[in-house]
Parts: sequence; structure tokens; C-alpha cells
Amino acid sequence: MNVKDFDYELPEELIAQDPLEHRDESRLMVLNKTTGAVEHHIFRDIVGMLEPGDCLVINNTKVIPARLYGVREETGAKIEVLLLKRGEDDVWETLVKPGKKCRIGTRINFGEGLLIGEVVGVVEEGNRLIKFTYEGIFEEILDQLGQMPLPPYITHELKDRDRYQTVYARHEGSAAAPTAGLHFTKELLEAIREKGVDIAEVTLHVGLGTFRPVKVETLEEHHMHSEFYMVSAEAAEKINRAKDSGHRVICVGTTSCRTIESAADENGRLRECSGWTEIFIYPGYRFKILDCLITNFHLPQSTLVMLVSALAGKEHVMAAYEEAVKERYRFFSFGDAMFITDRN
Repeated sequence: MNVKDFDYELPEELIAQDPLEHRDESRLMVLNKTTGAVEHHIFRDIVGMLEPGDCLVINNTKVIPARLYGVREETGAKIEVLLLKRGEDDVWETLVKPGKKCRIGTRINFGEGLLIGEVVGVVEEGNRLIKFTYEGIFEEILDQLGQMPLPPYITHELKDRDRYQTVYARHEGSAAAPTAGLHFTKELLEAIREKGVDIAEVTLHVGLGTFRPVKVETLEEHHMHSEFYMVSAEAAEKINRAKDSGHRVICVGTTSCRTIESAADENGRLRECSGWTEIFIYPGYRFKILDCLITNFHLPQSTLVMLVSALAGKEHVMAAYEEAVKERYRFFSFGDAMFITDRN
């Protein structure tokens, strides 16, 4: 299957640069995955589309202020570092700009010495391994010096850091937000619970690999970067219960979907587990657990468009995206949402 099959025309002005004042006032396109029929709603209408016994799966990862600006100790040249993946002994896999100047042994000074980084290795695609030294607590220093790692297509400054976090974010570790969850408020989640819908929390720390462009011509050649996930015994029990009783498992975001599909056994059962996933879901994939998906509108030719196409069919998805452009929906991280469902 060719990557270009998942392309579409998107006017630049439809890329949302700022979050709405109220999270649940985003627009919501409802796409029937069987028929391709489309309806237009407001996000808070989602409560009426969920049924007692359904299980809503959310990703409770928390974005860290992972973008750091420092200077090379040898020259004073400015360096930008994006934290990607935490290793042992304060060593992180990072994306460094400009990377070519940062050879092994290069020392980078952040916050006038509050944090010192030394390049100790080079890994896949030129990412640098940096060992950090500091006094105190790393997370507190990062909170002081770091900035939220907004995607490159967002050029406006984020005034409120919390707007790039879900209201249920708990476990720190992501380099990007699970953006489908940004539409939920605490009140909306409470209304969903009161309706008799179970809410299962899983964790997948989102890396930049999810958003990187696909550089090969055919899907089968693409390799996903690994991301760490956790499924608790409680979440596994809730999801299994919904499946056993004939109810739906509805994931909020592609990250929640990838988590449960990675963790499921061949019979579509979950148990408490954690690990690293490189799962790449594209048309032809047979879902083991997922029934429906709440998601945002994704970049052309991205692995995320391929995932939603695996669930609803490429023709239905590309037609829905065309409709979204025509109806002036807002796209990407701070944009509007889509509910891929099996109901009319």
C-alpha cells in the first residue's frame, strides 16, 4: 500500500494554532465506520453517544516540559534539546539542534549551570544520548527551565501550559500530548460515569515517532519508534468486562488504541502488564479489542491517518477528511475531534 494514498489537501489556515476557551466546545464529526455516513456535532454531545456498559479508555500520561535551550560550553553557541526517552542514571535520548556540532563529549549548559548535559552517545537517526548532572530534583529543574514541546505546525506561544495537558494527566513521561483527550473536562467525564460508562486509565508515554513523517514509499517498509506503556490490573478488568458483556471498548486517542492492541493476547484478553511497543496499525490490521475511537484530525500521509483508516476504511476516512476541510473544521493538536462509531 502506497503512503501517497493517505494524502489530502489541507489549507494552512485550518491548522488550529490555539486551544478553544472551553475544551468541550470543539466540533465533533461522527463517522459511521460501516456506512461512511457523517454527522456534525459539538464535542460535549459525546455523552449521548455512549451507552451504559461501554468502556472508555483514556491515556493518563503527562507531558513534561521537554524542550530545553542551552549553550555549548566550548563556544557559547545556542543549542536546543528535546527530551525523548529517559534511560538509567540520568541519561536521556534526545533530539538536538543543531545536532552535527554536538559530538560525543560536548557539554551543554542550561540555566547558567542549573543543569549540565554531556553527549555520551549517538543512536538511531542521529539522536543524542545526553547524561545530565544537577543538584536537587531533576523534575523541579525541568519545570523551571523547560518549555512545552509543541508540534512544529503550532507557531503561536502557549499562554497556559495546562491546555496542552489532559485534565486526567497523571504519569509524567510524554514528549507530546495525547490530543484527543484535550476535549474532555472533569464535568464531562463525571457525566459519562453517571451514565454507567466505565472509564479505564492506561498509560502510553508519547514519543515523537508517532508524529514523524513516513519517509518510505510503501507502508510495509515503515518502522515505528518504540514507546513505553502500562496497563493496570484494574484497567484490564474493566476492558475485559465490557468485551465479555457484549459492550463496546471506545478508545480516546490513537495512543490508547495502540496501548490496548499491543497489550492484548491473541484472544483479545488483557492482563496487568507493561513494556515497549512498536505497533504500526494500518489497513488490513484486525483489531483485537477496539470497537470505536475518539480522535483528532491528523496530518496527511501520517501513521495516524493510516490507523484510523484501518478502523473505518480508507475511502470512508478520506471522504470524511474532505468533508471536514469543506466544513472548515480545525485540524491537528488543538483542533476538532472525530468519533468513529458503529452506531447510526
